[in-house]
Amino acid sequence: MAKKYHFEAVIFDLDGVITRTALVHSHAWKKMFDDYLRQRETQHGEPFKEFTQKDDYLPYVDGKPRYEGVKSFLESRGITIPFGDPSDNVELETVCGLGNRKNITFNEVLKRDGVSVYESTVQMIHDLKKAGIKVGVASSSKNCEAVLEAAGLIPLIETRVDGVVSAEMGLKGKPEPDIFTTAAANLGVKPQHAIVVEDATSGVAAGRAGNFGLVLGIAREDNKHELLVNGADIVVDDISETSLEALDNWFIEGIEEDGWNITYRTYEPVKERTREALLTVGNGYSGTRGAMDECDANKINYPGTYIAGLYNRLSTPIAGRDVWNEDFVNAPNWLPVTFCINDGDYFDINNTEIISIERKLNFKTGLLTRSLIVRDKNENETLIESGRFSSMADAHLSALQYSVKPLNYSGKITIKTGING
Repeated sequence: MAKKYHFEAVIFDLDGVITRTALVHSHAWKKMFDDYLRQRETQHGEPFKEFTQKDDYLPYVDGKPRYEGVKSFLESRGITIPFGDPSDNVELETVCGLGNRKNITFNEVLKRDGVSVYESTVQMIHDLKKAGIKVGVASSSKNCEAVLEAAGLIPLIETRVDGVVSAEMGLKGKPEPDIFTTAAANLGVKPQHAIVVEDATSGVAAGRAGNFGLVLGIAREDNKHELLVNGADIVVDDISETSLEALDNWFIEGIEEDGWNITYRTYEPVKERTREALLTVGNGYSGTRGAMDECDANKINYPGTYIAGLYNRLSTPIAGRDVWNEDFVNAPNWLPVTFCINDGDYFDINNTEIISIERKLNFKTGLLTRSLIVRDKNENETLIESGRFSSMADAHLSALQYSVKPLNYSGKITIKTGING
C-alpha cells in the first residue's frame, strides 16, 4: 500500500527552480537595459550606469512579470516613461516596448541554445508523481509553455499558471500570491495543504502571503538570508538536499513547531520598540522587554524590566478635578553585556553592519534566542549568540547566556557586563 503523505501538491516556479533559464533571462535583461541606458545617455545626457545582476536584476526584476520588472527597475533609477500597451512595437520608448525588446532577445537565445534543467528538481517531480502528489508550475514568464516544451516536461505538469494565463485572468504578479493560489485551486487543493518552491524573494513572499503550508526557498544566488527574510520556511541550495520524507515531516512536526515561535530576521530601528514588546520574556512576577543585550535606553531601543505590583501613582489636575494614573516602574536593567575588540569601541548594534540576524521567542519553552553576524569598520566579522529566560520554578530568577566568536580575525576580546540601576 502506497504511503499517505500529509501534503497534496507542490507548485514550482520555473526559472531557476526547474530550468536553468534564469541566467538567460538575466543576460537578456542586461543587454536590453544597457542598450536603453546608453540611448538615454546620448539623448538626455544621463550618465550611463550599467545594469547588474546583484544590484538591479535580483531586487527589481527577478520573479516579477515582465512589464512589472521593467517598471520596477526604471523607478529605482528615477526614470519615468509611459506604460504603453502590450502590443507596443519594440522601437517605442514605453514600459511595454522595452519589455518586448527583452522578450525578443530571450527567445533568440532559447531557440539557439535550447534549455537545460536542474536534474534534481526533475527527479523530485518524478518522485512526486509516483507518490500520487499533484504537480503544478506557477511562473511570471510568458515563455513558460515554450520553455517546458523545450525541456520535455509538459506531460509531468498538471496545471500551468504563467504570464499568459495571468494576463487573461487579470492576476496580480509576485509578490502577490495570485498565481500560486490559482494553481492550487486548479489542482483542487487548499494552499495550507500545498508546497511552493521558489528561488526569488518576490516568489517566497507570494507563497507566504498565500498561506501555503510550506514555502521552500532555493538559494541559487547565495541569497539564503534574503529568502528567509521574505517568507521562506526552509531554504536549501538545491532541492536534492531535501526529500519527500523531509517535506512530509514538515507537515507532521514542522508547522506545529513553527507555530510556537515568533521570529524576526531583520533589524529595523523604526520597528524595534514594537518588536521588543513582542519578544518580552516573563514569568508572572517580572517581565523583561526583548531589547538588545548591549543597549541602554535611546531613541531606538528601550530595555525595560517590570515587576508585578511595582508602580508609581501620580495625581494630575485636569478640568478642575484630580485624575490618578498608575504606571509600571522600570526596574534596574539586568541585561547589559557587550564586548570590544583589541581595546577598541564597545559594540553598538546601531553603529555596525549587520550581515545576518535572527531573533526567536519560543512560547513553549519561554526561551528568547538571538544570533547575529556583524562586520565592524575594520572588516572584523563576529558571530554573537545569546539566550535569556525568566524562570517559572523560581520567580526571582532570570538568566542570560552570551557568546562572541571571531569569524575572520584573531585578537583580544574584552567582555563588559553589569546592572544598570
